Amino acid sequence: MNKIYNPKKSDWKSVLRRPTQSVADIEDTVNLVFKEIQEGRDTMLHKYTQKFDGVTVDSFLVDSLKVEEASNLVSEELKTAIQLAKGNIESFHKVQKTDRVEIETSKGVLCWQEKRPIQKVGLYIPGGTAPLFSTILMLAVPANIAGCKEIVLCTPPDSEGKINPAILYTADLCGVTKIFKVGGIQAIAGMTFGTESIPQVYKIFGPGNQYVTVAKQIATKHGVAIDMPAGPSELLVVADDSANAAFVASDLLSQAEHGVDSQVILVSTSKDMIDQVEREVEKQMEALPRKDIAQKAIDNSKLIYVDNDQVAIDLINEYGPEHYIICVENEDFYVDNTQNAGSVFIGNYTPESAGDYASGTNHTLPTNGYAKQYSGVNLDSFMKSMTFQKISTEGIKKIGNAIEVMAEAEGLQAHKNAVTLRLESLK
Repeated sequence: MNKIYNPKKSDWKSVLRRPTQSVADIEDTVNLVFKEIQEGRDTMLHKYTQKFDGVTVDSFLVDSLKVEEASNLVSEELKTAIQLAKGNIESFHKVQKTDRVEIETSKGVLCWQEKRPIQKVGLYIPGGTAPLFSTILMLAVPANIAGCKEIVLCTPPDSEGKINPAILYTADLCGVTKIFKVGGIQAIAGMTFGTESIPQVYKIFGPGNQYVTVAKQIATKHGVAIDMPAGPSELLVVADDSANAAFVASDLLSQAEHGVDSQVILVSTSKDMIDQVEREVEKQMEALPRKDIAQKAIDNSKLIYVDNDQVAIDLINEYGPEHYIICVENEDFYVDNTQNAGSVFIGNYTPESAGDYASGTNHTLPTNGYAKQYSGVNLDSFMKSMTFQKISTEGIKKIGNAIEVMAEAEGLQAHKNAVTLRLESLK
């Protein structure tokens, strides 16, 4: 890992740079795939599934029989774990429900807000080097609690054209309505435009590689909403001498094994802790089945020493980590002063992997600094807030003149007339 001591504030931007390609590097590829799928639909889905995934599939839709068979291929131990996680995720997202908000702003002017579910949502579940069935829990569970009527799931097939049984089992358990064997850019394009197989959706959720991230951003140009620009995974740990170096190293490696473009950072006010963690990373790395992937991510990662807590928190807020672990004696200072983070994990016994799987919080989070302006996925992500108002005769008399004066000042006579006619009818 790269050790950096007391970086100057003017250098923070370069020190904290993510190991990602710019949108311009891959936007042309994404636009081409989108154009061809918009015009060629399933024919082009087949073309790009063969090109990018190296497999030909007879049908993109996974039939119900395959889903039933998948259940028998998942161990009872894993099913129990998935069910436990599902229960905790349901509990946490159910308490996010809010009641109708209502107020009489003036006498006779009643305004209220209600939330309604997004009717059609698309879930993208990465396959690739790791079949992320846990992401189905994070997306399908709140989608069902919200009341979404159509929940479409796309995930890439393996080299044999199959879907991991745990993905199929979890999707069925969580109420996904349709499952499709299609991944990458072509999956996002399919859900954006709709094809003979894949229905068009109103909003797309889920993480993915840099190509998927750009594809989701391009989808917004075609009238489809997205949860956030979620790209390669990242983790920042702040630790002092009160932390356990082995625990810190295990957390860094847990994110590093996601992919070669993942990034992990340790910020510390202790040089000794930095040295201990570096040794632990090297030691634990040797036992990892995904060592080659983790090593490449570690090569892009940083161990940063700073003199004090204030500099540390300023640096952390500048980075805006997706996942953020606080293992320090003065944890209240960091918790209270954290402004930019996707999800925060506090204390030596709160590993980031708890949030990835079973604690109940959502693991679909903003990356690449987007934590400065985006929230992670939550129940409201699957809903729309709608406002309503009802004005009585007393109410229109109360606010009517103000509306007339303001409309006239803006030069919008028809707006004024819509009120004037009503007021005159009441004389």
